[in-house]
Amino acid sequence: MITIAFPATYNFNYYRGDSFDFIINPKNPNGTSFDLDGFTSLFTIASSVTPQNVVVAELGDSLVNSQTATVACSITPEIGVSLSAGPYIYDVEVFNSETSVTHTLLRGTITVTQDVTR
Repeated sequence: MITIAFPATYNFNYYRGDSFDFIINPKNPNGTSFDLDGFTSLFTIASSVTPQNVVVAELGDSLVNSQTATVACSITPEIGVSLSAGPYIYDVEVFNSETSVTHTLLRGTITVTQDVTR
């Protein structure tokens, strides 16, 4: 039995309308790469975790690369301009539809700063 230490927490600031990319490299407790073969991912930004939760964006450009054992996440300018200034929560989840295994890899807060140009 392997104990998986998910989710990690990462809080970040985002400037509204900019491109923002990050890569997650999940590891097993012994330091080896987590096997992402057969997994897909979802990066979700929401206003809260209450039952009235408003999902702001489900970003489909979270890409699982099983060769490099990474998950690439991106907030594009097109999605970013839909975010109002203020705090949000997010998580990045991977799931394998064949085995029904789901892991939340990363969660945290995003503080959106209003841009000047748009």
